[in-house]
Amino acid sequence: MANAYLQGVEISASQFLDIFHHYDNDGNGYIEGKELQNFIRELQQARKQAGLELTEQMKAFVEEYEQNAEGKIGIVELVQILPTEENFLLFFRQQLKSCTEFMQAWRNYDADHSGYIEADELKNFLKDLLQKAEKQYDDKKLEEYTQTTLKIFDSNNDGKLCLAEMARLLPDQENFLLKFQGVKMARKEFNKIFELYDRDGNGYMDENELDALLKDLCEKNKKVLDISKTSTYKNAIMALSDGGKLYRTELALVLCADDN
Repeated sequence: MANAYLQGVEISASQFLDIFHHYDNDGNGYIEGKELQNFIRELQQARKQAGLELTEQMKAFVEEYEQNAEGKIGIVELVQILPTEENFLLFFRQQLKSCTEFMQAWRNYDADHSGYIEADELKNFLKDLLQKAEKQYDDKKLEEYTQTTLKIFDSNNDGKLCLAEMARLLPDQENFLLKFQGVKMARKEFNKIFELYDRDGNGYMDENELDALLKDLCEKNKKVLDISKTSTYKNAIMALSDGGKLYRTELALVLCADDN
């Protein structure tokens, strides 16, 4: 079925999802290694069988990855290659160009501050993006986009998206949360850290307190975190704050393993 979809002049959102899952055999969120080589081979075959030339994006992709055994691509990279209907996933990239913008959007659409974006909140998010991009849609299409986005990014199938799942919309180089996956801590340790760096004991961190915490984290985890990026990390995390007050719940989204 996935091979037939690759022959399409335009692929629907649900067909795109089927293609991604077909080639992401191990379900790790990437098409890589043999999976990627199979995808390239079958893409070329499918386009030839349909009498279609590879698009310029496809040609550039094949040239970059055909001989690259270590290559891997995620959802966002794949949607730039395939002629997906309206390229609905690219709306995220067009509107959320940095991790700070992403975090601001998260705080806006996690309306109940539960630490998750649920189906209705996600639908509002997508609706606003479509309107901002001046794209035509109807209720049926909006529902398809919502359900497809959930299916793509909801890795534990709980019907809602946590911060780390939603962040997969960002390109890897902008997704600082990927780095923090390697330094997440248990709830008990996180609480101790929060109390240690909340120096005035007012129940939240300001920019200076967060800056001190991040610098120490970078020093302790040099192989994972880049100390030269401390200000980038800080700006993105402070986007979750309430008027410059970063409460325990918001910081836990980034640092506490229990929240995933």
